Amino acid sequence: MRRRFALLLLIVGIIGHTFGQDAAPTTTPQRRSWLGRILHPFSSEPIPRYKDPRLRGLGLDLQITPQTIKLSEVRQLAIKVTVTNQSKRPIPLDFPTNQRIEIYLRNSTGDILTKWSDNHAITQKSALVLINPQEHVEYNETIATRDLTPNKVFIAEVFFPAYPELRIRQKFLAVP
Repeated sequence: MRRRFALLLLIVGIIGHTFGQDAAPTTTPQRRSWLGRILHPFSSEPIPRYKDPRLRGLGLDLQITPQTIKLSEVRQLAIKVTVTNQSKRPIPLDFPTNQRIEIYLRNSTGDILTKWSDNHAITQKSALVLINPQEHVEYNETIATRDLTPNKVFIAEVFFPAYPELRIRQKFLAVP
């Protein structure tokens, strides 16, 4: 009985792998077979499709530390943005100033409470950032929490001023 069950599982696995493959290679490396989607339904999300073809293949990740903010203890919110090149070609990002990212703290209605650039000097120094395939660039910044009120949900929005399509948001809770 066990042998039949094992043989049945092996056959289903081989058939699923065979039918899950494409005849031509795809440009999106995260495409999975139907069996892989059934066995791992909660795996990573697909790469976003941007209108600007120069940005295709870039993935954004935002981490806020701590996730629940105790306003009596925390004066600065740590923001970490990771830009990952998931394509098979290097992607250049050209910046006209020394500002790479902009951070907005918004309330639940979408009103801007705090801007990261208000407290930082920005100069007209252009630069080119080249992100190689399967590599990433991290930006670690902090932003003041002085305009936050307790027991409310807020939104941290991070975007690249030179590339408005590269935008990510995350909600967090502020407690007393």
